[in-house]
Order: sequence, then C-alpha cells, then structure tokens
Amino acid sequence: MTDETLPTRPDRVADSERKRRGALLFLRDILIIVVIALLVSFLIKTFVVRSFYIPSGSMENTLQISDKIIVNELQPSVFPLSRGDVVVFRDPGGWLPPKAPVQRNPVASAVDTALTFVGLSASDSDDHLVKRLIGLPGDRVACCDAAGRITVNGVAIDEPYTIIEPGQTNAATVRFAVTVPAGAIWVMGDNRYNSQDSSRNQSLPGHGFVPLDHVVGRAFVVSWPVQRWSWLDDYPEVFRGVEENKE
Repeated sequence: MTDETLPTRPDRVADSERKRRGALLFLRDILIIVVIALLVSFLIKTFVVRSFYIPSGSMENTLQISDKIIVNELQPSVFPLSRGDVVVFRDPGGWLPPKAPVQRNPVASAVDTALTFVGLSASDSDDHLVKRLIGLPGDRVACCDAAGRITVNGVAIDEPYTIIEPGQTNAATVRFAVTVPAGAIWVMGDNRYNSQDSSRNQSLPGHGFVPLDHVVGRAFVVSWPVQRWSWLDDYPEVFRGVEENKE
C-alpha cells in the first residue's frame, strides 16, 4: 500500500485563503479596467470626438433626421475650421424654440445619462445645431447674385449640396450682405428653405453670427444607420478662389 498524506486543517485553510485572495484580486483588476475604460471614454468624448443625432431636416439631403454623426472636437480648439465644413454648435441664443419639459422613466434617464457620460449617447443633441460653414472671420458673404448664388468675398459659389424648393432660384430665403466679425462664423443649412441658420437670425442680438467658442466641432462621418455610413465632404472645390479674393 502507498501512504497518502492528507492535507491538514491549516493547509486547507491556507489553500482556501489563497483562492479567496485570488478571486478578490481578479475582481479588483476587472474593476480597475472598467474604471480606466470609462475614464478614457469620458476624456475622448470631452476632448476628442463625440456623437450627435440629427433632430431636424435642415441639413437634408446631406444629413437625414435621426442620423448619428461623429464630431471632431479638435476643431476649432486645436485645428482651424474651413469653409464647407459641417459644424455642430450650441444655440447662440434664440435660434431654437423653447422646449417643453419631457417626463422620462427614471431608469431610462439614468441609463441615458451614463451613456452620454462616456459618449455612447447624445442626450443634448436637441440643444445644438448642425449647419455648413459658409463664411470665416473677415469674409464678406452676400446673397444673391443675378443667378441666385451666394457670394463669398465677391466670388459666386455653386453649391451642389443644397436643396432649393421648386419654383425658387435664390440660395437663401432672404437677401443679405454681411462681413463676418472676428471670433465668429456664418453658417447655413443645406436645406435652405427649411433651416434656421445665420440668414434667418439676423434680427437677434448676435445678428446671425455663431461665436467660435460655441462650436463643439466639425462633423466628419455619418456613423448610423449602417446603410448611411459615409464621410462628410467639405467641398473644397466650391470655395476655391474665395481666399485669394479676400481683402
């Protein structure tokens, strides 16, 4: 017969303690990973990119209602904006109608708040606007020339991305001639006859200009739905020659 040494009680206690400590260390490591992932997601959403959904048809057909877009927050904070960029910005004041309070399920509200915190939801999209940048600081923007086109620094631009209602020829619903002040931009929706943009808000205190510090960033991709996935074009050829003609 072969003698087998049975573990003593102290050995069994020590082995159980090692297993318990191993499980606790594993749970600790998982918790650290989750916290780091949440922190990284928060930092990315706050300083690099974040998501917004499109609540209106003002940018059709470039953007459709309920599209989700990814916004590069390094523009204009680090890199400059360009004419033709699709930009997301906070309401300069009075562009959006007052919103009625929305009653939400507490659980759904908490989940949405958490997802917004890490950048996977966009609960504040209704407080922002999405338009195309037409004029940079110092630009002279006017509408319209004899062909109904907008001019920037005296150069008429042909805009293939716009929707103009049947029977209309002008690229804006109202005539205007403005010089964009320092620290601001002039923006317009691609769906020109269905957009609360700079041209329609000239009577407000900001005279239709959007302060650069209100710009969240430049939208660069449609991320959802999958069939709509695409890069957003800034149409540099449309604005070619505008800078050269700037005084």
